[in-house]
Amino acid sequence: MLKFILRRCLESLPLLLIIAVLTFLLLKTAGDPLQYLTEDPRVTEAERFRLRALMGLNEPLALQFLTWLIGDDWRMRDIDGDAEPDVYGEQRGVLRGDFGESIRLRIPATEAIAQKLPNTLLLGVVSYIVTIVISLLVGIYAALRRYTLTDNVLSIITFVLFSMPIYLVALISIYIFAVQFRLAGLPYLPVQGMYLTRGSTGSLAELAWHMILPVFCLSAVSIAGYSRFIRASMIEVLDSEYVRTAKSKGLLNKRIIYLHALKNASLPLVTLIGLNVPFVLGGAVVTEQIFSWDGMGLLFTRSLAALDYPVLILFVMMTAIAVVVCQLLTDITYA
Repeated sequence: MLKFILRRCLESLPLLLIIAVLTFLLLKTAGDPLQYLTEDPRVTEAERFRLRALMGLNEPLALQFLTWLIGDDWRMRDIDGDAEPDVYGEQRGVLRGDFGESIRLRIPATEAIAQKLPNTLLLGVVSYIVTIVISLLVGIYAALRRYTLTDNVLSIITFVLFSMPIYLVALISIYIFAVQFRLAGLPYLPVQGMYLTRGSTGSLAELAWHMILPVFCLSAVSIAGYSRFIRASMIEVLDSEYVRTAKSKGLLNKRIIYLHALKNASLPLVTLIGLNVPFVLGGAVVTEQIFSWDGMGLLFTRSLAALDYPVLILFVMMTAIAVVVCQLLTDITYA
């Protein structure tokens, strides 16, 4: 097993390198992060050049990527435009744990991500638990009552949810559970932030109350897909020979369903969960933006608007590593 894990980790390194190169090139060609300075008449040309030189933006893309990868503290750089090396660089490079400094926040990119990561993990883990539990219940219920009116109604609901983009689910849920409930004088759900007072740390109940709509939006589309998958797997298992044999031996129906059928029908779900990690993170970006949830998704959209390369590249690399790790765990589960 150890050899298998090491081999899969080594096989993942070229993939991560390719992702890093493509992400770096795409973001570097998206625009100039210092454009706001070039439009400010108070900033002199010498100051612009010095700042661009300090950030390495005047260098070729290949050298910029090399600096991002291994740092520039081993070479001297020209920062005043006189074609003479002035000072040694300060970046240590990704391979030594230095992902650079956030252009927008002026703090290390790792620190910017670390501040928001717990909030995104909280939202993602809770939505994943809700998704798996409800999907299992709906999928099993529909499989046991296949082709009935209940099954047809559940099929229509899941197909509609599965076809809706997550932002549309969010807007509809806000309109119903926040706007209409408030107009009707009913207890309505909050639609912004994690607590009533921005920047504060309230009670656990207050946090849970603010999580209801974001978790619902993140879970709704996934529940629709997972429940259909579980229904199909359960029907296939229930029609298999060993289940028929178990029934012929007089085993209790509940024992057959939950001990034999569900165990085998849930194995493909492990693969689906591993493959769905990037979609959950992508959904978190949209959901956190809509509900002003102070997590990595909101940080990503604000960094994207400011072309904050260090934070954006770190976010993409973390997502790629998460996908690789989940795939590795999935393979280990099957092995």
